[in-house]
This record gives sequence, structure tokens and C-alpha cells, in this order.
Amino acid sequence: MTTTEELSPRVVLMSTIGVVAVMLLAALDGTIVGTAMPRVIADLQGFEHYAAVTTTYMLAATVIVPIVGKLSDMYGRKPFLLVGVAVFIIGSALCGAAASMTQLIVFRGIQGLGGGIAQGMAFTTIADLYPPAKRGRATGLMGAVFGLASVIGPAVGGFLTDGPGWRWCFYVNLPIGIAAFALLFFAFPHILPNPNAERRVDWLGAGTLVMGVVPLLLALSWGGRDYAWSSFEVLSLLAGGIVMTAVFLLVQTRTPHAILPPSLFRNRVVWSASAAAMLMSLGMFGSILFIPLFIQGVVGRSASESGAVMTPMMFALIASSIIAGQVMTRSGRYKVVGVVGVSITAIGMFLLSRMDLTTAYSTVVVNMVVVGLGLGFTMPVFNLAVQNAVDMRQVGVATSSMQFLRSMGGSIGAAAFGAVMASRFSSGLTERLTADVTAGLPPGLSATLMNPQAMMNPQVAARLRAADPEVLARMQPMMRAVKGALSASLHDVFLTATFVALAGLVFALMVVDIPLRKSNRQAPPAEVV
Repeated sequence: MTTTEELSPRVVLMSTIGVVAVMLLAALDGTIVGTAMPRVIADLQGFEHYAAVTTTYMLAATVIVPIVGKLSDMYGRKPFLLVGVAVFIIGSALCGAAASMTQLIVFRGIQGLGGGIAQGMAFTTIADLYPPAKRGRATGLMGAVFGLASVIGPAVGGFLTDGPGWRWCFYVNLPIGIAAFALLFFAFPHILPNPNAERRVDWLGAGTLVMGVVPLLLALSWGGRDYAWSSFEVLSLLAGGIVMTAVFLLVQTRTPHAILPPSLFRNRVVWSASAAAMLMSLGMFGSILFIPLFIQGVVGRSASESGAVMTPMMFALIASSIIAGQVMTRSGRYKVVGVVGVSITAIGMFLLSRMDLTTAYSTVVVNMVVVGLGLGFTMPVFNLAVQNAVDMRQVGVATSSMQFLRSMGGSIGAAAFGAVMASRFSSGLTERLTADVTAGLPPGLSATLMNPQAMMNPQVAARLRAADPEVLARMQPMMRAVKGALSASLHDVFLTATFVALAGLVFALMVVDIPLRKSNRQAPPAEVV
């Protein structure tokens, strides 16, 4: 067992390479697999289970993070980091060998457990390797890794799917994962943050956390897509999740070994930075998730062009994330970086909300670059702020709490913005569908045009191009009405995301700018309330 101050530069470098490899592996998995999913469901005959493959992974990865964060504070990071990588490798191998959609869903759950452990530990282990004053560059690099995965993931997924086959989208994880495991096994030091800690596991807290989070995430994933928001299935899941979450919070106030200690959130830096990070994650889905829909449904470009608009944004995110890390390391301050990042993100969201039927493709690209710059500045800030404000004995639980809240924010954002879009589109289309707009259109074609997703379907587009010129002329008012309703609904989505980002700015301004500690042995600042 060693301490951070005893680590040689070579050990720190090799350990960092291993941690970054783990982060890249887990981040790439989502983008690669997403590209392969159409081919997967065609091969395994499981269209009705399409969303379950992603949902299962998300559930497993989200639930495990706060649990393993607490355990790592008691037993050290290395065992859990290695276990996370090993489980991820095993899950990847099983997914690649899946013979049915049911098997794939189960194996994705196993892979999600490994990915959640590995990603949660990767952010935490950076705190073991670097004192806060030197941690900025490393956290900036971690943020850049996510952006890089978003840029190269779809291309790698497409290459593997069209080449050796979709199973290699999972098998590709094996050699990279094994190399990262070996590097971490031999190079990463075993650091015990609190050697004298009483090693008692809060099993009741872990159980109630799972029973609270899983129903909530399922409800948010299924609501408005697989089931109506007012359906018994969604309402019962929401009610059960809320009740069990309340039980979990009650349990946490009554045990000295809490997974999410309430005392942690009495620290002003922790609660303000966590709230800002959660809101930024929630608001991010107001841009990334719905931009392809705007490009295809409103601007009228192809699916490949809608995907290409994300690339400049991600390069901007990578650059600003690295710059933010450098600025924090050189200045020893982080608050101004976070405030600037959240402010730029809010401006970018507002620019998105100004887009309409006349917006050019190039304008969308510029607006997304602004959003990417803002998000890149915020990515490394809040983790570093929280880690600097707590004792090394609590770094694991503090970091994992942040990651957990970010995941929950993303899930809530996807559901909430989806509901805003669906509601506004329905009412907007009803306003625009006057009798003269629908006059003379065949009922089947009229129903098709009312669905913006159907309009973006290549087969439907081919049908429209082949239509009689007279019918095509009568379709134009209907198509303008649908595009207008879609544009108005996405305007509300982006405007809502703007207000969410502004709420994040309020919390970013509340973060106390404590000078970054130059040593992990140095006592944290007095608790700020």
C-alpha cells in the first residue's frame, strides 16, 4: 500500500494511460453499439426490444456507481477498477456471442455493471494520482476523451458493422480491455484512502437505492415511447420509484455508513457543484438529442448530414475541455472556468432556440460549435471542485455521487424534453391543419405526412418523389404545416434547455472558489455551508 506522495512520475504516467484507456473503452462502447443496432435487430429478429438493449446498460451503469464509490473509499480503488474492466470485458464477449435479443439484453446488463464501475472509478482514481492543483489537466483530458469517442465512435461502428460484422462492435473491446487491465494491474498502485475506516457495507441503502432508481429510469425510458405517460405501467413505476427513493433517503440519515452521506451535501461546494453538473447534463439533451431531428425534419438534410453536424461541436468540446484543464492547473482556480462554460452553453442553447424554417445548415453548425465550447469548459470543473472540497477519505463517494446525479440528469432531460416536443408538436400541428391544407389529399398519405419521423424515412421520401406532380403540389401546404409545427416544438425544447442552463449558472455562481490543494495529504478547507 502506497500514498499519492510516494508515486513516481513513471507510475503516475502509466496509471493515467491505463485509466484513460478504460474511459475511452467505456465511452466508445455507446457510440459504436448505437451505430450497429439496426443490423443487430435485423439479425436477431428483435425490433420490439430495440430500446431495451440501451436501457438495460444505462440502468446497470447508473445504479452501481454510488455503491462502488462508497466501497472504494473503504477498500481502495484498484480492486474495483480491475473488477470493472474485467466484468466489462466478459460482458462484451458475451454480447458478441449472443444468439437472441433476450441474451443480448441480459449480457448488456452485465456489460453495464462493468462499464459503470470502470467509469466511476476512472474519475475517482485521477484524484488518487494527482493532487487538486495538478488535477486540472487530467480532468480536462478525461472530458476530451468523451468528445473523441463521440467523433470516432459512429465511424468505427459503421466500419465494423459493414466489415467483419456487428459482433465485432463488442469483440473489439476485448484486446483493448485486456491491455488496459494488464497495465492497471502492474502499474496502478494500491492506495487506501482511509486505512482505519470501519468496513461496514450499507446493504439496506444499496437495496433501497436500486429499488428507487431502477423504476424511475424505466419510467423515464418507456414514458411517451413504449407506453403513454398516463398509462398504469409508467405511473406505477414512477410512484414506486419515488416512494423507494424517499425510503433510501430516510435510510441514509439513519446509518453512519451511508452510501450517500447527507453530511456530504452540507458542504456548499458539493451541493452547488453537483446541482450545476446535473442541470448541465439535463440541459445538454436539449441540444444533442434533438439536433438531428431539426436537421432532417426542418432543414431537410440527410441523416448523414445530421450526424456530421455533431463533429464540429465535439471538436470544439475537446479543445475547450483541454484548455479548461490547463487554465485550472496554471491558475489554481476553477469557479471562473465553470461560470464561463455554463454561460457559453446557455448562449448556445438560446441560439438554437432562435432557429426556424429559414435557418441554414451552416447556422446550425455554428450554433452547435458554441454549445460544444461551453460544454467542454464545464466538463472538468465540477468534479475537480468537489474533490478539492472533501477529505481524501470521501473522494470516492463524492465523485460517484456527482457521476450518479449527472446520469440521472441526462435520463430526466431526455424524457422531459421528449415530452415537451411531443406535446408542442401535437398542438402546433392541430393549429396549422386547416381544411384548405388537407383538402384533396388521400387519407393514408395525409396520415403519413403528419408523422415527422415517417417523413424522414427513405422509403417514404422515395414515395413522395414518385408521386404525381399534381398530388405533390397539393402536399406542399401539408408539409409546410408539419415542418412549422416541428420547428415550433423544437424551439420550445431549446428554449427550455436555455432556462435549464441558466439555472445551472445560478448554482455555478454559488460554488466557492477554494484554492486548489497542492497535496493530497493537505487537509481540506473547512466545511463551507
